[in-house]
Amino acid sequence: MAFVQMTGVCLLAVLALGLCAHPEKPFLSRAGVMHNSRPYSSMLTVTNGEQFGDWTWPEMCPPDYFAVGFSLRVESKQYVLDDTALNGIRLICGRNEDRSFLYTVESHTGFYGDWTATQYCPSGYLTSFQLRVESHHGIIRDDTAANNIRFRCSSNPTLEGQGLDWGEYGHWSSECSEGGICGIETKMEEHQGGLDDSTLNDVRFQCCSQQ
Repeated sequence: MAFVQMTGVCLLAVLALGLCAHPEKPFLSRAGVMHNSRPYSSMLTVTNGEQFGDWTWPEMCPPDYFAVGFSLRVESKQYVLDDTALNGIRLICGRNEDRSFLYTVESHTGFYGDWTATQYCPSGYLTSFQLRVESHHGIIRDDTAANNIRFRCSSNPTLEGQGLDWGEYGHWSSECSEGGICGIETKMEEHQGGLDDSTLNDVRFQCCSQQ
């Protein structure tokens, strides 16, 4: 009887004040390399990426999906130990304004640190980016390469990742002329086995047009 009464109270609260309601979390699915054959219209790059490592595989949002948000894999400052800073970038792909079913793509990522909370465009898609990079220090000092990233949304807001503050931001990339960012490819230095790891050195993003 008490349960029925409490349920009735919650229903009245929902109708009157929106209380007791639990909004559903979006369903996330990893797209991986399943959609790598998706055609794209242009590639966004920057000029301040670092030199170590190789370009890895691309990962693309499914057709009709575009990047609406992102999360970063970041290793916090290690002080006397080896710092790697930014290890990975995960794009969140959505379709139109529907955020209930989302896909993730991330290309190759490093092995250090944790994923930050996801940041979303209030509306629209990611359309350009700016990379924060610490330049090469030489043999003696610790290299971290990429440290953070900013994205600009088609609805105009700029989103800055929760990365580290070493290095400087370079110039903004060009913008997706139609649609938005739909894929990612990272330049990664593999684990150096006890030597200086820099992990993520550079990134580029594919633009797709809306059909």
